[in-house]
Amino acid sequence: WRCKWSEDNEKASLEAAQQAISEFVADLKKVDGVVSVQRVVCGGCKDFKIITKLTADKFSAFEASGHGPEEKFLEKLSAVPGLSNIETQTYTLEEL
Repeated sequence: WRCKWSEDNEKASLEAAQQAISEFVADLKKVDGVVSVQRVVCGGCKDFKIITKLTADKFSAFEASGHGPEEKFLEKLSAVPGLSNIETQTYTLEEL
């Protein structure tokens, strides 16, 4: 999950995004197959990203379930003034 945040109001949108993920991270970590949940914040390009890493064999079930709390989390982000480009992205991660 990812979005852009704004520096307006002393980065209030970034703070709200962090509060939003704090509400969902415990349940997300309980999903069968979840290996890790990471937050990425870039102060230069104003990115806020949540990366949920799952084992490959459990991804199909996660996808079929609607990606855990994805819908509720994205709805919460959508209500935050100053957040934009709220979207999802699926990709693979591999340690080299």
